[in-house]
Amino acid sequence: MSEFKRAVIFANGLLSHPEAVRAALQPEDVLIAADGGARLCLQLGLLPAVLIGDFDSLDEQELAYFATRGSLILRHPARKDYTDLELALRHALSLGANDILIFAALGARWDHTLANLLLPAAADLAHVRIRLADGPQEVMLLRGGSTLEISGQPGDTVSLIPLSGDAQGITTRGLEYPLNDGSLAFGGTRGISNVLLEPRATVSLRQGLLLCVVIHAEGRMR
Repeated sequence: MSEFKRAVIFANGLLSHPEAVRAALQPEDVLIAADGGARLCLQLGLLPAVLIGDFDSLDEQELAYFATRGSLILRHPARKDYTDLELALRHALSLGANDILIFAALGARWDHTLANLLLPAAADLAHVRIRLADGPQEVMLLRGGSTLEISGQPGDTVSLIPLSGDAQGITTRGLEYPLNDGSLAFGGTRGISNVLLEPRATVSLRQGLLLCVVIHAEGRMR
């Protein structure tokens, strides 16, 4: 695992843009399927290195199919403290991943969708770059004291949504509606639908948490 660069996790949600998934994958990626996410891998013609979960969404024949092709099967009890996606994310961390891309984590159930969006906010994940992707849309978390670089094309939509209270000391570069040491109120919509002016932009945050949503106009991540 010394050459390990990025983990790609397939959750058991909706995969609405399979062509965008294929375009985003890199040969060196380590693929991890969270329970029923293994079926999505199969639909894409991919073989995950690891299957993890309580496997309430897969039957024994499906598990045997992946096992005979070399996938590592990590079974957890149904009564557990973590969702299958969080188990997959934490397994990726145990492998040494500091860059994690997650597909199919949104849309199937609102409770799972909300929990998945908030997963990157866990305190012990502060050192990890985590992105949740759905076709042309990607979601990232920015913590206080940090700067996020956004890549795309002019015209891409960028929305900044405060979490856990007001976000303070926000400075943006390369966005149509700039902020210079500004604030966004928790529960407000002022940060929605900004626009990328350049191929790269930055958002800096002094205090709080910001959920950053980028919608790529050309339909794929950069």
